[in-house]
Amino acid sequence: MIEVYSWATPNGHKVHIMLEECGLPYRVKAVNIGAGDQFKPEFLAVSPNNKIPAIVDPEGPDGERIALFESGAILVYLAAKTGRFMPSDLRAKYEVLQWLMFQMGGVGPMLGQTHHFRVYAPEKIDYAIERYTNEAKRLYGVMNKRLAKSKYIAGAEYSIADISIFPWLRSWKNQGIEWNDYPHLKGWLDEIAGRPGVQRGVEVLAQERKPLVDDEARKMLFGAEQYKSH
Repeated sequence: MIEVYSWATPNGHKVHIMLEECGLPYRVKAVNIGAGDQFKPEFLAVSPNNKIPAIVDPEGPDGERIALFESGAILVYLAAKTGRFMPSDLRAKYEVLQWLMFQMGGVGPMLGQTHHFRVYAPEKIDYAIERYTNEAKRLYGVMNKRLAKSKYIAGAEYSIADISIFPWLRSWKNQGIEWNDYPHLKGWLDEIAGRPGVQRGVEVLAQERKPLVDDEARKMLFGAEQYKSH
């Protein structure tokens, strides 16, 4: 059974959704990032970057244990393990991978910064809010144009590219988005949200997560605790 070290965040939900969609048995080990669980030695042994999610599969590609961190790498691994949500055709495969990289390099980092400066930062910095809100709108525009001519993000079939992007767009209100500007993307979002595997995936650990309101949690997530030796 796959062990999933995770929390109820967009990156965590990517892996929860993939596991639910594939029907793989798994056991969740909650890593409360607001309480500093990500700095515990047992987690760092699996995820040296002290970020969730990470997995341990006792039955890796060669039948031996494998540990993986980085949500994109985990999605690629699970797609290869199950033969699902990644095309076998080489051209189509690279189409999926480029949109997965678009999420990993753009959607996740930029929308994460948008959340930070619009919601979590103790000081409201107009320049930062405007800069990242504008970038969020740009990224939404890229995806909306893509979905005007493609059923799913990477082509005609649902893939790990869709799974990777969907959780980040659930927080559209925090990103200053008005859906009237992105009708094709909104239709895609609603369709993905209706999938039973997706609905199960976003519920994983959802009851455990609490609003980020205390200074100690902010220190763990945004302060010097991130790079101190633990």
